[in-house]
Amino acid sequence: MNKKPIILIIVLLAIAAVVYNFIINKPKQDTSMLNLYGNVDIREVQLAFNGSEHINQILVEEGESVKKGQLLAELHSEILKAQLAEAQAQGVAQQQMLAKLIAGSRIEEINKVKAEHNAAKAKAKAASSSYNRLRSLLKKKVVTADQVDQAKALRDAANAEVEAIKQALNLLEAGTRKEDIASAQAILLAREAAVDLIQQRLNDAKLIAPSDGIIRNRIMEVGSMVFPQTPVMTLAFVDPIWVRTYLPETALGKVTIGSRAKIYTDSFPDKAYDGWVGYISPTSEFTPKNIQTEELRTRLVYSMRVFTCNPQNELRLGMPATVVIDTTKTAKDKQITAEEMCKK
Repeated sequence: MNKKPIILIIVLLAIAAVVYNFIINKPKQDTSMLNLYGNVDIREVQLAFNGSEHINQILVEEGESVKKGQLLAELHSEILKAQLAEAQAQGVAQQQMLAKLIAGSRIEEINKVKAEHNAAKAKAKAASSSYNRLRSLLKKKVVTADQVDQAKALRDAANAEVEAIKQALNLLEAGTRKEDIASAQAILLAREAAVDLIQQRLNDAKLIAPSDGIIRNRIMEVGSMVFPQTPVMTLAFVDPIWVRTYLPETALGKVTIGSRAKIYTDSFPDKAYDGWVGYISPTSEFTPKNIQTEELRTRLVYSMRVFTCNPQNELRLGMPATVVIDTTKTAKDKQITAEEMCKK
């Protein structure tokens, strides 16, 4: 009897048993963990002065960490400081002028005009008496007509002086016109606005860090002439940062804004950075060729940002990173900002 077929059958049965046992006992893949690949990305801003002048000093170097509100550079401002002093002096002078108009005339000035008015009335009374006396003597041919006419003119002039002083006294007692006060107040407001404008120009002569970050590049140097559109240096915002990755369409329903994640890099393979999904693009796109295999290039994906905190400045721009998302966990507050997460 030929034993070869029997041996072949036994071998096939043994192989089948091994395969079946492998399939039955094969560990199940954890589908709750989603692995994605991308690169570290950061925000950058080109800083510029809001003024036109030569740079007087630059206080930071490339690679230096800066804090929000820190002075980075400054323009020459000698002319602006002189203009500010002039505008402030004009403002003080106008304040005094307005105070004078509001206060009105002093009692001493009013009393002086009253005294002048009384003296003018006495003078007018004497001139009137002299005229009446000469007029009566004219009938007796004691005085001439010219003398009478001169006395009349002196009387009329004295009465006019009394009336003029009386009107001046009325003006002093009535005080300053409200229109004059309003005009002085408007001029004062213009002086104060001029001071504020020059002060703002002085502030614009200083370049202030808008946020914490690192100086990536010094574009201009001391002595360079700059304008409002001239970039002076580049500031990189290093906290928070994100990993730019792409979510497959099949995983779109498993990840939401706020989903928790772990970020790994080749530079620190044993260290995991806590992260969270902060942005998922509302529109799809083809997989970028620089991060996926040729087989996956034609698949539709959704751009996604996975934020993380970088207090030790270990994550750098362009660094390759692996993102592992636990699709079973989400952030408690999906509306929380990246800055608030990093402050915790």
